[in-house]
Amino acid sequence: MDQARIDALGDMLFEAQRTRQPIDKIAALEPTCTIEDAYRIQSRMMDRRIADGEKVIGKKIGLTSKAIQDALGVYQPDFGILTDAMLFQDGDTIDLGTLMQPRVEGELAFVLKHDVNGPGVTALDVLQATAYVTPCIEVVDTRFQDWKIAIQDTVSDNASCGVFVLGREKTDPRDVDLRLAGMVVCKNDEVATSGCGAAVQGSPLNAVAWLANTLGPLGKPLKAGEVILSGSQAALVGMQGGDTLSVEIAGMGKCNVHFTGKALA
Repeated sequence: MDQARIDALGDMLFEAQRTRQPIDKIAALEPTCTIEDAYRIQSRMMDRRIADGEKVIGKKIGLTSKAIQDALGVYQPDFGILTDAMLFQDGDTIDLGTLMQPRVEGELAFVLKHDVNGPGVTALDVLQATAYVTPCIEVVDTRFQDWKIAIQDTVSDNASCGVFVLGREKTDPRDVDLRLAGMVVCKNDEVATSGCGAAVQGSPLNAVAWLANTLGPLGKPLKAGEVILSGSQAALVGMQGGDTLSVEIAGMGKCNVHFTGKALA
C-alpha cells in the first residue's frame, strides 16, 4: 500500500477517535492490507495524536490470552502505543462519553527501570529490568463500526486501546509468581470474570519479552520509565454509566475505576 493511502487511513482513524464517529473497517476498505501496512497506519494515527499534544509513556500488548483471541476471532498478539492522555489512576472516574464501544480488561502493568532491547530478550531479562508491577484496568475501544474485527483492524487502531487505569501498589515481581497469581475482575462488587498470569503467553513476563523482541529489530526499545501493559488475563467485561469495576491480583493489590456517562455502544 502506498504512503498516501496509509496516511489517509491513519487520518481517518485519528478523526474517528477525535469525533467519536466510527468508520468502516480497514479490512473492508483495503482487503489487501497486510499486518505491516496496518502498523504503518497505526503509526500515522499515533503521529497525529502526538502532534496534537499527547506524550508517549509506554506500550501495550494485545490479544495475548485465548479468552480475548476467541472473543475477537484474532489469534496472534499485537501491540500499540500508550500516551499520557490515556492514563487514569486508581479510584478515578471515567466518562464513557469520551469513548465509543468500550470493554474492560484486567491485566498486569510493568514499569521499567532499565531499557529492554531485543532480539534475544528472555523472561529473566524482563524480570531484571522491571522496577515494579501493579494491577491495571485497560478499557479497550474500537473506532470501527463494531467489534467484529480482523487483525489488520485492531493493529491499525492502536491495538484497540482506549484508556487505562493503574493501581497504587507497587510490587517487586521477584516477590510473587506472576504465572500463578490469581486475578478477579468485579463489577459493582460482584465477580464478573477471573484468570491468572499463566493465561498470558504462559506468563506476563513472556508477553513483555515478545514485545521487546518484536520492537527491537525495528529500532524501538522498551525504555526505562515506560509503562508496559502485558495483556488481559481473562474475558472482556462490558460496562455502563454508574458501574464500578475493580481488578485484584493476589499479592499485588487492587485497582478500581468508576464510570459515568454513556458510550456510543
